[in-house]
Amino acid sequence: MKYDNLNQFKDSFSNYTELRVQENRNNRVNLTNGDVTGNVASTTSGVSARVFKDGNWGFSSSPDITNDSISNVVRASTDNVQFMNKKDTTRCGIFLPETQANYEMNFTTKKDRQNQKFWLDFVKEVDGYIEKKYPELLSRNLVLGGLDMEKSLFTSDGSESYSMTPRAHLYIMLSIEKDGSPINLMEVWGGLGQLEDKFTEPANIYADIDSMVEKLKQKADGAHAEAGFQDIILDADLAGILAHEAIGHTTEADLVMGGSVAGDYIGKSVASPLVTLIDYANTYNSKTCPVPVYVDDEGTKSEDVVIIENGVLKKFMHNKDSARHFEADPTGNARAYEFSDEPLIRMRNTAFVPGRHSLDEMIASIDDGYYLVKTGNGQADSTSEFTFAITMGYKIKNGTLGQAIKDTTISGVAFDVLKTVDMISSDMVWSSGGMCGKKQWIPVGMGGPAIKCKVNIGGR
Repeated sequence: MKYDNLNQFKDSFSNYTELRVQENRNNRVNLTNGDVTGNVASTTSGVSARVFKDGNWGFSSSPDITNDSISNVVRASTDNVQFMNKKDTTRCGIFLPETQANYEMNFTTKKDRQNQKFWLDFVKEVDGYIEKKYPELLSRNLVLGGLDMEKSLFTSDGSESYSMTPRAHLYIMLSIEKDGSPINLMEVWGGLGQLEDKFTEPANIYADIDSMVEKLKQKADGAHAEAGFQDIILDADLAGILAHEAIGHTTEADLVMGGSVAGDYIGKSVASPLVTLIDYANTYNSKTCPVPVYVDDEGTKSEDVVIIENGVLKKFMHNKDSARHFEADPTGNARAYEFSDEPLIRMRNTAFVPGRHSLDEMIASIDDGYYLVKTGNGQADSTSEFTFAITMGYKIKNGTLGQAIKDTTISGVAFDVLKTVDMISSDMVWSSGGMCGKKQWIPVGMGGPAIKCKVNIGGR
């Protein structure tokens, strides 16, 4: 649903204005032990306008996308900001930095689209393979989902942009019984693109499923980790969630303004000199990132943000308002999930920059420690203190990978943990299955190389 002529409404703009038409299309199929527990296709669409004057914002939205509705939304947003200015006169005379960007990016598949029944049959076939080959499993949960986000934007600064950014994923969660208790593991396939781009034949992922079941059995036969401050290798999944949850959020400028610890660290050493952390806008090493953003929802060209460079905290992620506050340049990090959402400062693709070591070299360097591969969930706060669940990992003894471990946790203060980093692998692995829940859900990419550091790991 591309809306080509939003600029026809510019004469109704009396102040700084953002006008956005958006449509989100979701489809999802859920199977639990062969039973269909979800089969949904839905669309939400509408128009929103946001107006800035004298330091205050007015916002309005409508699910009705007609010329009259769009005019009404612009008018209502203008009325709302005028109301706010009557209530708050302390920011009179404040202006936003001007940005102008014109860009169109459409990732719509070139393949024929399939209907919902096709994808239900696809998931059933995958589930049938698992059930037949691995009858010893306690449970099987499969979720296949696609999300298309389509946006048209016009601003009073003269920015015009259009994007259609899809992503598609298959989540498989399996469990096996061991000593009367369930042992669980989840894997995710997919990424940028529509379902037709990411999934063709069920048989294409059977080898990956076989590998997943083997890991699940290793975990079932595994031991509990020994609690304590240990030498740890965080694989890409763990490095990614550390980058996003524990560091990235502390460096979003609105959270810095709200008291994040990163506000005290700008220009200071916060990590080992080996550590560089970047929020990538759309490409890494000339390849498209999992969640590419070329123009944000304020009409600002999206730029990479070097958050940490060689251990020093360099930059925050900004929208226009925070850039004005910090006397910095907007970075193109303003993003909204639904048409009815206002843009917030959000990460795009946050990752550590690869180093020069191989994973084998990193494992060989540890006499007694752990290699942690997968995480289930995690949380962090504005001090960068974090706790992450570990759902797959292995003991390292005398430089050799050993027995798998059962579910455990790691915890610490991220800025302290990063100071212990002494090796980083040379590869880059992206994860795109996550949704960030800061006030509103939004797709994000994260990842990186493996990093070796010291972390508190839980035990039994």
